Amino acid sequence: MVEFAPLFVPLERRLQTFAVLHWIFCFMVLPPLCLVVFIGLLLTRFWFFSILYLIWLYLDQNRPWQGGSPNKVVKRWVIWKYMKDYFPITLVKTTELDPSRNYLAAFHPHGLLSVGAFTNMCTDSTGFSSLFPGICPHLTTINIYFWIPFFRDYIMQGGLVSSDKESIAYMLSRKGSGNLVAITVGGIREALKTRPGANKLVLQNRKGFIRLALMHGAVLVPIFSFGDNELYAKTSPGFWWKWFRDQLYKKIGLAIPFFYGRGVFQYSFGFMPYRRPITTVVGKPIEVPKIPHPSQEEVDRLHQHYLKELSNLFETHKLKYNIPKDQHLEFC
Repeated sequence: MVEFAPLFVPLERRLQTFAVLHWIFCFMVLPPLCLVVFIGLLLTRFWFFSILYLIWLYLDQNRPWQGGSPNKVVKRWVIWKYMKDYFPITLVKTTELDPSRNYLAAFHPHGLLSVGAFTNMCTDSTGFSSLFPGICPHLTTINIYFWIPFFRDYIMQGGLVSSDKESIAYMLSRKGSGNLVAITVGGIREALKTRPGANKLVLQNRKGFIRLALMHGAVLVPIFSFGDNELYAKTSPGFWWKWFRDQLYKKIGLAIPFFYGRGVFQYSFGFMPYRRPITTVVGKPIEVPKIPHPSQEEVDRLHQHYLKELSNLFETHKLKYNIPKDQHLEFC
């Protein structure tokens, strides 16, 4: 039976719902819409707009690999404040970050749509700039987004950059100091494992970020977002959906998890996340020596140290955020 939303809801809550709906539209509908508009313009008398954009794309093609173009005004749009309040989302600081250093932050868990990572790193709604003055956050994402006309320029305003190692290396070594590059290490594989109550991270064999930290002497920062896995209900896909998902992942590195949440005007099903709190805790930085050519043994040693620090972060804070005492992080 469908549970409908009340007819009379405070305007504040309506605005919060609209803000999250806008965000979902941006990442699920806007990319193909931008492609349709770009191609459609070529078939009209306004074709020259698409040609001019192609010229711009050629001239600006390296920007996603060179720090992007974060815009403080865009990151402070009021719509992000309403999005933060929808859940709500809170950013917790446990230590200072020195703006004279560069940081490589591993963000856990990925979640289905990386709500915590986006809200904390790509907007200033949770107060990142006030908590960590002098630090400019960036969030990495898949390369295909940066070849979509118009869309690429929009997402770079929030600090999204390519997840390629060249992109990360640029910000850690050639863009000065005070940069924090956040990576959702578990990626799509972890998103496909997401379900409420789960604390399983795809991290056991993910060591590329460790090697990058060693190569550039970047400080490692563990970040755990409590509640990010609770926003959607997970269901098992049928055979054909799983086949399509696997083929899509092989071709372009993108997969679509099978999930559902609530709707805009009813609470029973839809693509909207549930209103459940998210608390993102920034852990203690891990000092990393600069080793231009680290050995596998050095990578493995730091990786084990990182897993231990991440586990300590989770154990220290889990009881505050309704994680049962007998639950622990699982690495796969």
